[in-house]
Amino acid sequence: MKVVFSTLFTVLVAAFGSQAQTFTEETNQYRNHYKEEFLRSENSPLKAADLSYLQFYEPDSTYRVVARFEKAKSKSFEMPTYSGMNKTYVKYGVLKFKVNGRRQKLTVYRSLSLQQLAKYKDYLFVPFKDKTNGDETYGGGRYIDLKTTDLKDGTCVLDFNKAYNPYCAYSSGYNCPIPPLNNHLAVAVTAGEKNFTKQHHEASIK
Repeated sequence: MKVVFSTLFTVLVAAFGSQAQTFTEETNQYRNHYKEEFLRSENSPLKAADLSYLQFYEPDSTYRVVARFEKAKSKSFEMPTYSGMNKTYVKYGVLKFKVNGRRQKLTVYRSLSLQQLAKYKDYLFVPFKDKTNGDETYGGGRYIDLKTTDLKDGTCVLDFNKAYNPYCAYSSGYNCPIPPLNNHLAVAVTAGEKNFTKQHHEASIK
C-alpha cells in the first residue's frame, strides 16, 4: 500500500510541476512576443536598447482566473485619455471573478474605430487600476487585451500575468485611455508588467 501511495504521490507531484513549468514557459513566451512587438510597430515608444528596462512580476498562476461574463447593452461613449483627447468606446460586458480571495469585477470595452479594421474586429479592451499603481506598477493603470472568441459559454479566462503598460508609461505624446472608476480594483494585483525603469521620455502628441 505504501508503494502504491508513494508512486501516486510521485506522479501527482510530477504532473503539478509540469503544469507549473508549462504555465511559466507560456507566460515567458508571451512576454518575449510582447517585447518583439515594440520593434515591429512604427508608432512604438521603445527601441531595442530600451527593452531591458521592461520589468515583470514572476509568472503566477493564481492571477489567471476564470471570470463569469455578462453581456452589456449600452450606447457608445467618449473615454478620456491622458493626453486630454477622447476615444469612442462601447461597454461590451462585465467580468466577475475572485482574486486574492475577494470578489471583483471589470468592465470590458470595445473600440468603435478599431472594430472597423479587419485585424482588430474581435479586439476587446480591459483598462484597470489596482493597489500596486504608483508603487510597483505604472500610476496610470494597466491594460489587458481580449478577443470576442475568448468569451465562451458565459465565461472567460482573465490572465493578469498578461497585464501591460500603456505607451504613456514610457513616453508622453500618446493618447492612452484612462481606466474608468468602475475598473479600479480594491486589491493589489502583483502580476503582469511592472514600472518601466528608464527615465520617462517627453514627446509631442502622436
